[in-house]
Amino acid sequence: MILISDDDSAVRSSLKLVLNRAGYETASASDPRETVDFVRQHVPDLILMDMNYTTGTTGEEGLTLLRQVKVFCPATPVILITAWGSINLAVKGIQAGAFDFITKPWDNRALLKSIETAIRLNKKEDSDTEVFRYDKIIGKSPMLTPIFHTIMRIASTNAPVLITGESGTGKELIAEAIHAHSNRRKQAFVKVNLGGISQTLFESEMFGHKKGAFTDAHYDRAGRFETADKGSIFLDEIGELDANCQVKLLRVLQDQTFEVLGDSKPRQVDVRVISATNRNLQEMVASGAFREDLFYRINLITIRVPSLRERTEDIPLLVNHFLQLQIRENHLKPVEITSDAVAFLKSLPFPGNIRELKNLVDRTLLVSGKSVLTSDDFERQYEQNPVKISSAKSDVLLPLEEMEKNMILKAFELYGDNYSKVAAALGLTRQALYRRLEKYGIVKN
Repeated sequence: MILISDDDSAVRSSLKLVLNRAGYETASASDPRETVDFVRQHVPDLILMDMNYTTGTTGEEGLTLLRQVKVFCPATPVILITAWGSINLAVKGIQAGAFDFITKPWDNRALLKSIETAIRLNKKEDSDTEVFRYDKIIGKSPMLTPIFHTIMRIASTNAPVLITGESGTGKELIAEAIHAHSNRRKQAFVKVNLGGISQTLFESEMFGHKKGAFTDAHYDRAGRFETADKGSIFLDEIGELDANCQVKLLRVLQDQTFEVLGDSKPRQVDVRVISATNRNLQEMVASGAFREDLFYRINLITIRVPSLRERTEDIPLLVNHFLQLQIRENHLKPVEITSDAVAFLKSLPFPGNIRELKNLVDRTLLVSGKSVLTSDDFERQYEQNPVKISSAKSDVLLPLEEMEKNMILKAFELYGDNYSKVAAALGLTRQALYRRLEKYGIVKN
């Protein structure tokens, strides 16, 4: 696929006609913002890019866009198009990473030859490129392919990454994979569940404290950022941060300096920041619940992890993986799973995604004690799972937070005051559960 980036609709139409007739699939973008948004999500075979947008006539805006595009698609050849046939500008474009440079009006045969050459040479280079490998990520779904490409493209950079997706989709594994393929892989990878840290402990947890800094500070303690120095820090559930904590986090992200509680001397760190959330941060920014400057600080690169419902073809692979893990860990005899059992699992909505699937597979295997698992075995255990998606036809749609509160209350009804079982059923850690109880004013004895 070839991306055409030009603010002139007539140029876009002409290029599309020429390329389609030559057998190429095309996509188009009318301004730099659309271009960057596109390459964030897709990897085109080639980009035809205008150097002169309505915001200027010097060509510098095109060079700036070229550099931005190369962050996301460093291996994708870019051919620059301009009405200004300046040799100096052409040289600047080539130096910035462009494959070729043509002027308007262009010669169709010359343009197509340049495109053909660029794509052919790039495919030859791709054949020698390292293939993505990370054993913890199980799946061959086409929806995972662009994620793998993105990881390989950005892992070696220091660009901050925001990983989005529903709970239980494997966002932490994506973060681990980025670190594992980075130049920092031999250094620390520090995981922080921000949903489980209270506002009063935030500074101490993240930046550390000196002995005597507060009542219970009986010894010096290094914070998470100091521990992650020269490595990566994974900020999970970043959407759970309140306004005060967002300000404190923004300060360290801006210049990678912080102050330890009880010590006024600033400390410098070198940390790659990877964040994750299951919430819509853009909506939170619009409502004032999340700082806009912090949002843009953490999401230079955005990776959306698909739900399990979007990649059901991976369910057989995941089920087999979970079964083999349990067999090895518990020294069990080999177990088979019938085709009707696989079909049943692929039909389920799995609001808890991979985490819920693993819980169901593990429970069914251990409780049934059978050497052959059927759909009846899985269905029996599934009926005991309180986390279900209600039918839109029979239920009134509720605000997301109210639905979450109702699910928590329902889980407590089913499991009493067993916090571990409630947290597991909801796909949460105990700390995250406590945080939500405080958030919704739920008081348990």
